[in-house]
Amino acid sequence: MRINKFLAAAGVASRRECDSLIADGKVRINGKVAKLGVEVSEGDEISVDGKIVTLKRNEYYILNKPKGYICSVSDDRGRKTVMDLMPANVGRIYPVGRLDYDSEGLLIMTTDGELAQKLTHPSHEVPKTYLVKVEGTLTEAVLNPIRSGVEIDGYVTKKCKAHIVETNKSYTKIHITITEGKNREVRKMFAAIGKEVVFLKRIKLGELTLRGLARGAFRKLDKEEIDYLYSL
Repeated sequence: MRINKFLAAAGVASRRECDSLIADGKVRINGKVAKLGVEVSEGDEISVDGKIVTLKRNEYYILNKPKGYICSVSDDRGRKTVMDLMPANVGRIYPVGRLDYDSEGLLIMTTDGELAQKLTHPSHEVPKTYLVKVEGTLTEAVLNPIRSGVEIDGYVTKKCKAHIVETNKSYTKIHITITEGKNREVRKMFAAIGKEVVFLKRIKLGELTLRGLARGAFRKLDKEEIDYLYSL
């Protein structure tokens, strides 16, 4: 593992900031000043400004976010954040991607910045499935513009999958799977066809589901699930 990746994984700073620490001669490997790009291995003693740095095991959780929480580690307006739902001693953990204040559902919480980058970077096109509820009766044909791509905020959304799972005179429920993750994208897509979303829940990330997890509850991901997320 490269020294900057090791330091970032240990929670010292971002990789770029760690490069600056290395360039400034503040990092030592087995007592010797580290060089940029050098590899480290198990058993090496790493220090920053004379303090020994150890690599902590990454934490991975799946959280069923309720409405009324923001996806942030803190909020200057005093609103509840998803961190309020996690154990106090969980460490330097953060949410992967976002669900807006009024939305709920599947959220990955982790200390693993590499996985977070992989799951959120647009180039990886990780599929995310939502349960959407709108008022009134819809037909499959009404969803065709959403499937093909609609214009929102000056760009056209990518093609996606959408199908009705329940409909009656009062409301319609739809499953929609997108590979983008722009701000309030699903709500804006339905607004583009004249429909207001009254309920929005992320139910799948790839094939990973909440698997009966109650609102506000969380659990640790197992190794198979972590490996699966890396494979997306």
